[in-house]
Amino acid sequence: MNVTVSHRLEGIGEYYFSSKLREIDELNKAGKGIINLGIGSPDLPPHPDVIKVLQDEAGKDNVHAYQSYKGSPILREAIANWYKKYFKVADLNPANEILPLLGSKEGIMHICMTYLNEGDQVLIPNPGYPTYTSAVKLAGGTPLYYALTAENSWAPDFENLEKSDLSKVKLMWVNYPHMPTGQSPTKKLFENLVAFGKKHQILICHDNPYAFILNEQPESLLSIRWCERGSDRIKLS
Repeated sequence: MNVTVSHRLEGIGEYYFSSKLREIDELNKAGKGIINLGIGSPDLPPHPDVIKVLQDEAGKDNVHAYQSYKGSPILREAIANWYKKYFKVADLNPANEILPLLGSKEGIMHICMTYLNEGDQVLIPNPGYPTYTSAVKLAGGTPLYYALTAENSWAPDFENLEKSDLSKVKLMWVNYPHMPTGQSPTKKLFENLVAFGKKHQILICHDNPYAFILNEQPESLLSIRWCERGSDRIKLS
C-alpha cells in the first residue's frame, strides 16, 4: 500500500529546530561537547513547594476528568489579573478573551486555521520564528516576508510596507521582544502596528513569550488602546 501525505504538507519541510537538535545530538555523540542555546528548556526542577502541591492535587478524587475545552475559569481569571498587574490591561474578559494553550505552536496554528483561507496572505518577520511560516502554509495561506534590519531597530519598515499590495493580506505576525535579535518593543512601535492593522484591516498577532526575560519594563500590544497618526485617532474595538 502506498499511502501519501496530503498536498498541504508539500513545501513545509522538517521543522528547523528538529533538524538542528538532531545535528547537535550527532555532534555530541562524536564527542564535540556542543552547548545548546537554541531552545529555552528549563534545566532546573520546580521549587519543592510546587512539587508538593502537584502531588497533593493529584491525590484528590475529583481532578482526573477531562478539562474544559477553554480552560479552568480560575486559571483564566488569574491570567486576566496577571495582565492587569503587569501590562496594565484592565478589561480582559476571562470568559471569551482568554484561552489557555499547550504552547505557542498550538496557538499559532489555531489562529492560522481560524482566520486563513486559500489565497490569503500573511506578513511574517524575517528573521523570525520558523513556525509562523509552517502554520501559514498548513492553513493554506501564503507567507509574505517583511525584512527586519538593525538600521531600523529590528522594527517593520511601515513606509516600505505601505508601498506593497496589501489587498490580500489578512494577518501579520509580530514578535517582541524579538527572537532571535532580542530587540524590545516601544510604545510607539505598538501604536504604529495598531494603526497599520486598523488602516488595512489586518489582524495583528503579537507573539510575546519573552516579555520578562532581562526586561524590567514588559510590554504587551494589548496595552495599546488607541493611537494617533496625524489628525486621525484610531480606537481599538
